[in-house]
Amino acid sequence: MPDAALAKKITKAVDDGFEEQIKFTADLTRLPSLRGQEATAQDFMARAYRDRGLAIDRWKIEVEDIQGLPGFSPVAVSYDDAWNVVGAHRPKNASGKSLILNGHIDVVPTGPLDMWSTPPFEPRVSDGWMYGRGAGDMKAGLAANLFALDALRRAGLEPQGEIYFQSVIEEECTGNGALACLQRGYRADVAIIPEPSGGALGSAQVGVMWFQVKVRGRPAHVAYAGRGSNAIEACFPLIAALHELEHRWNEAGHPAFAGTDHPINFVVSKIVGGDWTSSVPSWCTFDMRIGIFPGMDLADVRREVETTLADAARKDSFLANSPPEIVYHGFQAEGYVLEPGTAAETLLKQCHEAAHGKELGRRIFTGTTDARFFGLYAGIPGLVYGPTSQDIHAYDERVELESIRLTTQAIALFMADWCGVKAA
Repeated sequence: MPDAALAKKITKAVDDGFEEQIKFTADLTRLPSLRGQEATAQDFMARAYRDRGLAIDRWKIEVEDIQGLPGFSPVAVSYDDAWNVVGAHRPKNASGKSLILNGHIDVVPTGPLDMWSTPPFEPRVSDGWMYGRGAGDMKAGLAANLFALDALRRAGLEPQGEIYFQSVIEEECTGNGALACLQRGYRADVAIIPEPSGGALGSAQVGVMWFQVKVRGRPAHVAYAGRGSNAIEACFPLIAALHELEHRWNEAGHPAFAGTDHPINFVVSKIVGGDWTSSVPSWCTFDMRIGIFPGMDLADVRREVETTLADAARKDSFLANSPPEIVYHGFQAEGYVLEPGTAAETLLKQCHEAAHGKELGRRIFTGTTDARFFGLYAGIPGLVYGPTSQDIHAYDERVELESIRLTTQAIALFMADWCGVKAA
């Protein structure tokens, strides 16, 4: 932890650049970096990195390069416009420890626009909060990473360890963007991911699996509905059986999630089916996202899901002879528990306390983050630590400005101590 005088100088430098940082965050939020549409926002990040003298690596992710690696998730969409960007700070005669500052540029869909108070890609600031899709999840964090470096330079300091500023895609659906950074060779002594954690340190996160269940029915005119088999209604007992499995997993629990209410969630997130209102529907497909505890083997999870669906199908007179088809796509993500007591965690606690004036809390995530790639597959502690956000993935997503400022201060202090600094 920097001495008191240096820490004060660094935190003041964050404050001096904060107005510019908020404008940068708003400009980035204004770019609708939905899945498959991230390239413009990635160009924005590449320019920001280049303007600061960082070495730029901008590359298109090739599925063939990563599909054999641990942590890969299968994809059902095109990667023709799938770009990662890394800005590298490489000092001459590096003497400090190295650091990855990772964030994702992709955002989730907005849903019906009329449900938003103001347009989701027209960010606004009101009562100390910035509103907009992706403002909290997690463009404020991406900006905090970069403006922590700006603060050190504004204070006349230059980090003496290698720092890799990663702006990745696919965090919201596979994590393959972070995986591609590992495949590219980027390694460091620690990684910080400023996801919106409410100023707490993420100590554990569930794994996530996506799959589709496809049911084929038997069409008929609705006037003679009994002659057909309703594919949509046939999904109901399958969904109910999966929720029973969800209940059993929550009952079994996991030590890292003790005291966390209902950490495992199974959600039917999309359902489509049928062709005509006056016809018994002959097909239906539903998508489900399920959470899994750390340590659960993905192959075992898939077998248990398949057994659950097969058992439910056998109880239905039609499905017994026309079983559902299961297709895995998107997240096949393992859970991750941060090893406690590392040197990086100890330092982050000190830096957080210096910025916030209070002890660093710990947070359990019932979703997933890219931290798993660093911790599980590269032996790099993945510290999830970021600002306070509300209604991410929902309407009127927002991030608290004061929490952005304090997060940036803590990251800048961490960078100064971890990487070491000298006068620029």
